[in-house]
Amino acid sequence: MAAELTAHQLIAQHRPTLDQALEAIRTRAYWSPHPEHPKAYGEHGSLGMAEGKAAFDALLGSRLDLGQPGTDDWVGGEVSPYGIDLGVTYPHADIDVLLPAMRAGQRAWRDAGAEIRAVVCLEILKRISDRTHEFAHAVMHTSGQAFMMAFQAGGPHAQDRGLEAVAYAYVEQVRTPDNAEWTKPQGKRDPLALTKQFTPVPRGIALMIGCNTFPTWNGYPGLFASLATGNAVLVKPHPRAVLPLALTVQVAREVLAEAGFDPNLVALAAERPGEGIAKTLAVRPEIRIIDYTGSTAFGDWLETNARQAQVYTEKAGVNTVIVESTGDYKGMLSNLAFSLSLYSGQMCTTPQNLLIPRDGIRTDEGPKAYDEVVADLARSVGGLLGDDARANALLGAIVNPDVKARLEAAAGLGEVALPSREVSNPEFPDAIVRTPVIVKLDGAKPDDEAAYMSECFGPVSFAVAVDSAADAVELLRRTVRDKGAMTVGAYTTDDEVEQAVREACLEECAQLSLNLTGGVYVNQTAAFSDFHGSGGNPAANAALCDGAFVANRFRVVEVRREA
Repeated sequence: MAAELTAHQLIAQHRPTLDQALEAIRTRAYWSPHPEHPKAYGEHGSLGMAEGKAAFDALLGSRLDLGQPGTDDWVGGEVSPYGIDLGVTYPHADIDVLLPAMRAGQRAWRDAGAEIRAVVCLEILKRISDRTHEFAHAVMHTSGQAFMMAFQAGGPHAQDRGLEAVAYAYVEQVRTPDNAEWTKPQGKRDPLALTKQFTPVPRGIALMIGCNTFPTWNGYPGLFASLATGNAVLVKPHPRAVLPLALTVQVAREVLAEAGFDPNLVALAAERPGEGIAKTLAVRPEIRIIDYTGSTAFGDWLETNARQAQVYTEKAGVNTVIVESTGDYKGMLSNLAFSLSLYSGQMCTTPQNLLIPRDGIRTDEGPKAYDEVVADLARSVGGLLGDDARANALLGAIVNPDVKARLEAAAGLGEVALPSREVSNPEFPDAIVRTPVIVKLDGAKPDDEAAYMSECFGPVSFAVAVDSAADAVELLRRTVRDKGAMTVGAYTTDDEVEQAVREACLEECAQLSLNLTGGVYVNQTAAFSDFHGSGGNPAANAALCDGAFVANRFRVVEVRREA
């Protein structure tokens, strides 16, 4: 196919955005080129609300033919957590045919250079952004997120994370110049003179293993980091969340072809029910990079067995909030209630353990006993979710039966401070919607420790009574060290306690949020400014996004000759 997008066109259109992204990661200030509000779409070639919904509806029951080589079957089976059978089928690949085809295009992609790769990636993101409404429905009906969250987290926030990865990839690749003249004086003799050429070269084919809950938000950083550094990318979605990533692959292949590159640089690996192809793919010699978000067990397996690949994992953790004192009691309760409720707690950043001194806390409303704090938090969550329409908009749907089972079992672990209730969804009667449960546990009891020291992914939180602030900090430290944490929160008006919490997080490498009482929540991070995870505790071996996340996806090869 003749190129329809020239290098000049791509650079002219996207270099300004790349430069803004480079400035944003340098300053860490707020910036995003992707609008968060649904009404911002519908002009300049983008799909508006009605068009996006129509585009999604047209996908239902269809065959998504990506034109990939080696297709030997058609597979599907996704059922929305809202009760809709999506009925979309995808190409099933003969890996022995597809992987060689993916490798064939890497030479031209490598030789294109860092800038061209970056602007091609930005064109892919631009076209995804234009279809944000369509993607939002795809994310909603595979993850169970409520529409507005699916729109924002699955759309602009995911696109921001992808662009952020491209920016970091560009920085690391241009850190070394393309060419250098090297001269070494030799006294009275002629100097030694060499001409040196430096080329970033890809590791090979990258495997991106998608997750069920945030297929685009968690998937785009690895996908675009690998692609921008010259690697072909094989996208292996979660079997229950194929559609958003299949659409992403479709867009990427179209842009690559129009820009004169091999579309097989990006391909989809959908699987038959129970096939489990991730394990097979992960140890193939062609796979040199793996990005994975999901369970600790499989993440550990990848790190142990995929020895030929550079493996980036985001696994499970036990996120903790220390509640020692506050100058805004109502604001604290409101902030925590929202954090516990958003997307039914089905976020790797949602707080699980709330460590509260058994003698109570100091507040702007006077002393509050442990039981009082827990009861007030339960009332705050209940009030937030008391209206079913608002509850549905915040909670979304339970993503899979495992989450529902954990939620139901949690009530038997201790005294229930806030029971979970069923919420009906008039638009989607088959959706399983549940409010969070809060269970009171004692930090001094070994039987209770078994519960709060294990991740209970979903709308489950434990109010853990501790003897003192010092005990809370020590338990926090042990939790992060042994189990990992994607987020840590703390509420305190005491400088010494704040310093102790800060020091624990610095030493155990955990991201900390202090005294959040407004519209920013511990389980939310902003691309270009916040780091998602740290890569320094058992919850994840990488951070989204920093230089370490991209720098080892390529190596620099030097060619030198005498001048």
